Amino acid sequence: MHEELENFERNHVWDLVEPPPNCCPIGTKWVFKNKQGEDGMVVRNKARLVAQGFYQKEGIDYEETFAPVARLEAIRILLAFAASKGFKLQQMDVKSAFLNGFIEEEIKQGPEGTFVHQAKYTRDILKKFEMGDSKPMTTPMSTNTLLDADEDGEAVDQKEFRGMIGSFLYLTATRPDIQFAVCLCAHYQASHRTSHRQAVKRIFRYLKFTPELGLWYSSGSSLSLRGFSDADHAGCRIDRKSTSGTCQLLGTSLVSWSSRKQANVSLSTTEAEYIATASCCSQLLWMKATLSDFGLRLQVEGVDNALIKGEIQSQWTGLIALLV
Repeated sequence: MHEELENFERNHVWDLVEPPPNCCPIGTKWVFKNKQGEDGMVVRNKARLVAQGFYQKEGIDYEETFAPVARLEAIRILLAFAASKGFKLQQMDVKSAFLNGFIEEEIKQGPEGTFVHQAKYTRDILKKFEMGDSKPMTTPMSTNTLLDADEDGEAVDQKEFRGMIGSFLYLTATRPDIQFAVCLCAHYQASHRTSHRQAVKRIFRYLKFTPELGLWYSSGSSLSLRGFSDADHAGCRIDRKSTSGTCQLLGTSLVSWSSRKQANVSLSTTEAEYIATASCCSQLLWMKATLSDFGLRLQVEGVDNALIKGEIQSQWTGLIALLV
């Protein structure tokens, strides 16, 4: 807490003034969090002073949001925008509320665009978990894999399994191709068995085959927003919930993606698809608002869904018209 307050003093980010008449100042509160490393161990105790958003009033500061760190999607939007305009980006690292730790990965830039990858980190975790000599695989998960609780299976080391999942979560920042497989395996961190560990090892073997994969931001990309969504129906064998998959692009540059289990049980494939589409639309609206803060007014071209047909397609066309 003292370090946080000293940062405020040193950077001169506030002035003590009298509040305006008939106005109630927005309160603040301390948020405490333990920062964990890739192995799940606590590496730093953090304290952040944040605004209490429920004090905000519509018409005054209702549209404002406050966060101590930037979202990864915002950083990818910046990379895509800079690449499309041919801007040169430089890395920096500061010790404050915004960045922590050392930036060790490169951002490779050239006239054709920017390439972001975590090849060094991929090789490090393969070596750490003794998978460097494993047989490579061309996919992170088999299409026939159906994970469940496997209560009769043999239990495995909890620390090692959670360390593997934690390492993958760091890697998904630039590897959307392993997002679904990692999220599926992460569901069983509380009670994992040999079958779950085998699925995790399959992801390692895929990383052994594709250590250099990353995100490419082309310099010739147009600045238009596009979204794609899809969903299964009752894909989880435990609670029969569906899984939504979405991705959003700025031009030809992938800047956001997700693969998560839906909160409620869908009664039909149509309902599951609409839930996934709504999630995709929500992210597109946030991206559109973020770009408008930068002075860019873009159109949302639409959201493509692999299973929307017939009447659903006509209703979706009307929704896109309202969105644009």
